[in-house]
Amino acid sequence: MKKIIYLFILIFIYSRIIINDYKNKNIKVCICTVGKKENRYAREYVEFYKNRGVDKIFIYDNNELNDEKFEFVIKDYIDNGFVDIIDFRGIQGPQKMTMEDCRKNNYKNYDWLIFFDMDEFIYLRNFSNIKDFLNQKMFDNCDRIQLNWYFHTDNNLIYYDNRSLSERFTEYDKNWNNVKFGGKEGIKSILRGNKDYIIHNVHVLNKTLRSCDGFGKKKEVNGIITNESDHYYNYIDHYWSKSTEEFMNKLLRGDVVLGNATSHFLKSIGKYFYFSNITFEKIDYIENRTKLNLTKYRLLLMNNTILNK
Repeated sequence: MKKIIYLFILIFIYSRIIINDYKNKNIKVCICTVGKKENRYAREYVEFYKNRGVDKIFIYDNNELNDEKFEFVIKDYIDNGFVDIIDFRGIQGPQKMTMEDCRKNNYKNYDWLIFFDMDEFIYLRNFSNIKDFLNQKMFDNCDRIQLNWYFHTDNNLIYYDNRSLSERFTEYDKNWNNVKFGGKEGIKSILRGNKDYIIHNVHVLNKTLRSCDGFGKKKEVNGIITNESDHYYNYIDHYWSKSTEEFMNKLLRGDVVLGNATSHFLKSIGKYFYFSNITFEKIDYIENRTKLNLTKYRLLLMNNTILNK
């Protein structure tokens, strides 16, 4: 009798696996992202999402006209059709434009479109395959799924080295629940396909969308106020600054939304020191590369004061 029961259990488990595999084969998922001076990270990003079941990645190449090309580092993925490169070279502040272009050209061909940057890596505690996550019944009435950022610090690294992002930046900002720099409300979205929406905003996407959190619960379109459980199960590892050197490279290349205005520089430096420790070595490095005066951070450090977290 026990053998018969075990046999039925095995048949049930195996049938569930077959059903899930069948469902996954009948759902198509793509990623839309814009990249600029990010050849160092492109392969890690592409392989991460390929290993999690994504069918296609559209990379909008926003490098300068004579700058690096993604073909230099991921040509094999371009040649086999997993990655498409769309030429947006030399265009200033293109993020919203690239998102709308990707949505418009692909929403009929994919069940879900993911809009993540190249420093954003999805974390799903209970799923190794994104399709298993998206196939959950709790998302049936959701037009988009909002996932929160979980900011990583610089791990007190000044310079780049060629280890993976996950190896180098293991430390999270412990003040993720503070909204000063987008903590609890910092989100990116996964948009359901087969629906013709115009993207109005990089983070909100469209105010008419039925928005859900990572548990399928209805949320307001202007962001998610999370609790700690959200950052335990489903979130986005956001390697925003990386090391001091990489943060400066990112700052000096120009923001994909704001360009390279001085006001943006100062705000970004404040954000960097908000999430990561202030040290004299970091201040010296940033001043040397920007020629900005960061005396206020020196005074904070000398007075053993931290930013208002």
